[in-house]
This record gives sequence, structure tokens and C-alpha cells, in this order.
Amino acid sequence: MLTSQQIETYRRDGYLVIPRLIEGEQLAELRVLTDRIVGEARGVAANDDLYDLEPSHSATLPRVRRLKPAIFKRYDFFRALTREPKITSILSGLLGPNIRLYGGKLNMKSAGYGSPVEWHQDWAFYPHTNDDVLATGIYLDDCDLDNGPLMVIPGSHHGPTWDHHADGRFCGAMDPAHCPIDFSKAVPLMGPAGSMTIHHARLVHGSALNRSNRQRRLLLHEYTAADAWPLMGVANFDDFNDRMVLGEPSVEPRIVPAPVRMPLPAAEHQGSIYENQRATGKRFFETFAETANAR
Repeated sequence: MLTSQQIETYRRDGYLVIPRLIEGEQLAELRVLTDRIVGEARGVAANDDLYDLEPSHSATLPRVRRLKPAIFKRYDFFRALTREPKITSILSGLLGPNIRLYGGKLNMKSAGYGSPVEWHQDWAFYPHTNDDVLATGIYLDDCDLDNGPLMVIPGSHHGPTWDHHADGRFCGAMDPAHCPIDFSKAVPLMGPAGSMTIHHARLVHGSALNRSNRQRRLLLHEYTAADAWPLMGVANFDDFNDRMVLGEPSVEPRIVPAPVRMPLPAAEHQGSIYENQRATGKRFFETFAETANAR
């Protein structure tokens, strides 16, 4: 359970780090299963419902930048972890007693080339009727400044929802040149393997290219209060309720004013955030191609 001070810090700054939440056999199984799934990408030639591949991926040298939400349907371990009591008991202090899983994925930052994620707000991708919406991240590896930690702008969840469009279409990234944000004040969310980050859906965040010789993998879960309903609609009501991880569902959305920009028209490059951000006009973080060309 969170302390009152931790809850106050989250409300003010929009993020928390819980050190070593997942440990021992549970962490070991998470790593082994992830390694096995990545290894099986040798037989995959293009992005599919499970794999989002690095541009430099090949059958002889499998390079995966994300495992998509299909991992929660295909693998019991990943599905059970979304309902892990150590996680949901913490989140109940922030979201209340009724909590729904919105989605999830496992982002990879492989040593030396792990792709960056440009500055963005999760809220731009999936606005809801209220903003009791957050994401957790479980580090599979020790994370420090060198291997691409999640970076956040403290307190930015109290501000506007920034434009995430380029050339009139959603691109999943902010244009740093048109946002009066001091990105030098970004805070890295670091910790040993098994630590859990928490960030508010409206918090501005991103992560740089992994330049180190160590990988940095982050298992992300997106959670909402049960009475926060997605403004883009509910495609499958049974599935919507099956994603309850704590408490009971509700058919009474709670509506609280919050700044919203809809993720429409849809991104030119559909798929993961990496695909969406291919269309962004200006990049803040260097990419592997840029650094490789400079050598």
C-alpha cells in the first residue's frame, strides 16, 4: 500500500518509482519467458500482432523493439501479472477500489540500438471520460542513465494536452519546438530490476536511444478507474469487463473535465507508437540510424 506522502507526491508530480516490487522467481520467470519469445522472432519477417521489430531486424539477427498486447492473450504468466496483488494494492490508492486494465506491451531497448520514444502523453492516444488513468512499468533489467530510462516532466499532467499531429494527421509525438516545456528538467525514472514506475496518462514523457552495452526492457500496463470510459468507444463490451483487475465494473461513466485532443485523423503509419512516430516532423532524440551514419 502507498503512504499518504507517496499519494501526495503522485498527485503533485505525476509519477512514482517503487523499488524492487517484483523479485525472486517471479522476476526470473519474466526474464526467461521474454527471452524465449524474442528468440522466436527469428522466424518472423515483418511486424505482426505480437512483434514490433527494429528496422535492422533479420532472421539471423532478431531485433525486437516491442512485444504487443497479444502477449497477454497468448501467455498466462503475462496475463496473471496484470492482476498481481502487489500491483493492484498500490494502484487502489491512486485509482480507487475498481480498476480496469486498458492495455499493455513490453518495450525493449536493446544494447547499442534500442529505439527512442519521442516526447508524448498517453492521454493523446486514449482520452477517457475522466483522467484517473495511468501506466505502470516494470523494469526487467537494472536501469540507469546510460541505458535509456523513462524520462518524465514533473507536474506536466496538470497542463494542456499538447498537439500530437503532423501534417494534419495523428503521429503520437509532440513537436518540441512548439511546446514551451523545459526538457532539460526531465527526471529519469531509474531503479534496479523489478522496480515499478507509475506515471499519469497526461504526464509528458519519452526515452532516448540506448547507447550502452546493456539492454533495458520495460513491461508496461495501462490502468484506469472502472468508471473512466474511453472516448473512442468500447468495441467489445464483454472484453471491456473481462479486463477488470480489481473490484466491479460500472455502466455509469464518471465525467470530469480535462483537456482532450482526439487521435484523429488516424496516424499515417498505423501500429505501435514507433510506427506512429515515423511521421513526426521533428525529432528530439537521436535514432540508431543517425548515430550509425555519424560513425
